[in-house]
Amino acid sequence: MKLSNRTFLAPKVPEVFATFWILKLLTTGIGETASDFLGTWNIAAAGVIGVGGFFGALWWQTRAESYHPVRYWVAVLMVAVFGTMIADGPHVALGSPYYVDASIYFVLLCGLLTWWRRSEGTLSVHSIVTARRERFYWGTVLLTFGLGTALGDTTATNLHMGYWWSVLLFGGLIVVPLVAWRVGVDTVICFWAAYSLTRPLGASIADGLAVSHRHGGLGWTTGVVTALGVVLFAIGVAYVALTHSDEEGHHAAAHEATEAPSERASLGS
Repeated sequence: MKLSNRTFLAPKVPEVFATFWILKLLTTGIGETASDFLGTWNIAAAGVIGVGGFFGALWWQTRAESYHPVRYWVAVLMVAVFGTMIADGPHVALGSPYYVDASIYFVLLCGLLTWWRRSEGTLSVHSIVTARRERFYWGTVLLTFGLGTALGDTTATNLHMGYWWSVLLFGGLIVVPLVAWRVGVDTVICFWAAYSLTRPLGASIADGLAVSHRHGGLGWTTGVVTALGVVLFAIGVAYVALTHSDEEGHHAAAHEATEAPSERASLGS
């Protein structure tokens, strides 16, 4: 069977629960500080790790036939690093304002989501059961990282809000999709809105921890923040890999198992 026509037995993405958002936020922070650290440490190494790691991780993920948390989250992490690089690249090379870069990424993201919707009929992450949908998924993930990076830099730099005010802004904004979902707004729209906002939120937190006091941060340095993030990320991935708690259907099965005894008692009475 051709690669483009492969069909999977189950979605190749994790269930969306608390651990998903925690790990996603960690990747955004690591991607931000790791990209900055590599860029100041060694440009050649940054290229090899950022670009090579991105394509290598996606090759590993897309060739697989099923979901595995280590494979999936390593791919997300490398997309985070590479996404930061491609978002910062135009500003560094061309001097374009971050809000211009953010606008471009927003248009590209909307275009890709429209293409995906028209092609597949759905944008739900629960529908990632074909190779074609998986390619749409990872393209969208990459653009959300580029957009989120540019948005975070827009508020911190172009709007002179600094990192901690940016954290408060994006921390407040990310609650909006949750509230919207609770009152009945389409789940898919709420998911992708929240997913995009995790990037500027996580990146602003990481930058606030890493940059010097003179620039409004705590001065932990990008190397220390990256290392700390990687340790927490590894613990989180190990947890879901050992418990299988992020596999499709796990929480529904656990809920049914919890409800079953009371239902049996009710039927028995």
